[in-house]
Parts: sequence; structure tokens; C-alpha cells
Amino acid sequence: MSRTWRKVKSDWDAWNTRSLAGDPIVRLILDGTVVRVRLDRKATSISLLVILGVRADGQKVLLAIKSMGGESAEAWRTVLDDLIKRGLRRPEFLIVDGAPGLDKAIAAVWDGVPVQRCTVHKHRNLFAHAPERLHEEITADYNDMIYAATPEEIAIRRKAFIRKWKLKHRAVADSLEEAGERLFTFTRLPPSQWRSLRTTNAIERLHEEFKRRIKTQTVLPSADTAAMLFWALLASGQINMRKVDGWQTLATKPIDQPIDLAA
Repeated sequence: MSRTWRKVKSDWDAWNTRSLAGDPIVRLILDGTVVRVRLDRKATSISLLVILGVRADGQKVLLAIKSMGGESAEAWRTVLDDLIKRGLRRPEFLIVDGAPGLDKAIAAVWDGVPVQRCTVHKHRNLFAHAPERLHEEITADYNDMIYAATPEEIAIRRKAFIRKWKLKHRAVADSLEEAGERLFTFTRLPPSQWRSLRTTNAIERLHEEFKRRIKTQTVLPSADTAAMLFWALLASGQINMRKVDGWQTLATKPIDQPIDLAA
């Protein structure tokens, strides 16, 4: 057991310091999740900050998993700076969960890179601003907008959503407007990619599987153990990641013109 642990720890340390200079990463997906660990003999909630990369051939790969006290700008900046130090090149597209700390960290290191805000996270935000009796109607209107077939249709349905909900329940309209253009950055790339661009679901599925595997342990022994266990699920082949949808058109660059958000 001791030899096995030393081998796993050695592999984990080597993975955390490997060079990324030769890895053709073109896109990043960034998200965090909360887990319970034991710190100073007390159960404490920490954040695991996870970054997936998408290579030029469409294959997803885990780039970083770090245990942090939260999702502050400083925490995310620590993770991003480490990747850049190890040779990660400037990505062409970013998909984020909408956390303000992450937005600030990205602006500090990759200002100008197109950013897509997760449409699933925003959907949950809308629910937080309305009573439950309105959730089904919000979902119908939101999905009608997000899953429209063309940028023009999306823009039309967004305007209709704003007009309707400003009258019916203004907090919902305000929450949608808060996301701005970043909720629709996916429309700047070919529709074949939209499914993989709209959300951070690739990481969300990893979070769900990780938590399913540890559900018998309500509190993990340490923050480092939590991060290493997450990594080990992928490193051991227990979880496999496929190529992103629309990978055949990954070489296409985002168009400069975002959708029209004028009310």
C-alpha cells in the first residue's frame, strides 16, 4: 500500500509540473465545485478549480485541478498563472461558469479572448430571481431563445424575452441582461460547434461523477487528497473524455460581429 501511494503521489506531482508548451490547446473550459474536506480536524468546504483544454483535433484533456479556499480572482489567477508559466499558449476561446472572480482573472491574463458564459448556469440564475410558479414558463422562453437555429433568431427571441419579463417579473429580465454578449458568444462560430460551446457541461459531468464516487465519504481527509482523487479518476482511465461536438470546424475563427443586443 505504501509503495502504491508513493507511485500515485509521484505521478500526481509530475502531472502538476509537466510542460504544456507542445500541447496544441485552442479552447479552455473553466469551472469550480465545492467539496468537504478536513482541515485542522474540522470539516471545511473548499473549492476545486478545474480547467479542461480542447486540443486542435477536438480532444478534451484535463489541464488543472487545484484545491482553493474559494473562487476568488486571486485563486483563479494562481491556477492560470501556473499554466502559463508551464507553456500554455493563449487560447482562442473560453467557456466559463460566470463567477466574477474568474472573469477578473481572465481579463488580467487574456484580455480580448472570446468568452462564452455557461447558458446552464445563467438558467439557474434566472430561477433564483423568480418564484417557483414561474420557473416552467421561464424555461420555455429561455430555451426557445438559446436553442434557436440562427444568430438572427436568437437576437429576436432575446429581445422578446426582455420585453415580456420586464413587464411580468423584472428581476428575471435584469438577470438575463446582466450576462450581456457573453451569453451568446457561441453564435460567432459555426452551428456545428454550438452544443459544445454553450455550457461548461463537460466539467459538470466530471464533478457529478467525482461526487458519486466519494458519496460514502462525506468529508475527505485533506484538500490535496480531494484534488488528487479527481485527477486519478481520469488518469486511471475510469472516466474517458470524447472529442467536442463540431471538432471538424475547430480551425474556424470567431467572427468579429456579436449578435445584436439592442432592445
